Amino acid sequence: MKKIVLVLLFMTIMVSCSSNAKKEANNIALIQSYIDAVEDLDYDTMASLLDESYYGYGPSYGDSISKAQAVEKWKFNTEAMYESVEYVKSRSAAFTLNDGDNIGDWVSNWAELHIVNKNGLGEITLWANTVYKIENNMIVKSYTFYNEADALRQLDYVFINLSDL
Repeated sequence: MKKIVLVLLFMTIMVSCSSNAKKEANNIALIQSYIDAVEDLDYDTMASLLDESYYGYGPSYGDSISKAQAVEKWKFNTEAMYESVEYVKSRSAAFTLNDGDNIGDWVSNWAELHIVNKNGLGEITLWANTVYKIENNMIVKSYTFYNEADALRQLDYVFINLSDL
């Protein structure tokens, strides 16, 4: 009897781990599809992967964007600014938060991005981290972090403290 209970317990654990691993793999594949769309400058596919309730935050504190705003921003960027966006190095990890304000399934992507701007406006390389919340196989929220000042510095912007003028 003890052997049967142990076998059933083991099988239950294996099925649970297997379904969790499958969910995490599906969530990572969803984010990879989004990344592929970014690299292809394909805002239609990007839009199809964002839930209607999507909200994105970052890179600066206080920055936020809805799905409609995100799609319009990408349309502008692909038509007017970006020649290419390449995820040179990219790694994703899936995880689940079980408590707190952001309960749910998430994928974090760490990447080195290489962006070539149109019209000779320059190239930049960024280290970026984006954390995506997934619900019903759709992206419902994201937080993006990168050093905006470094991006501007690479484009030859100069920072001046107004009190020094």
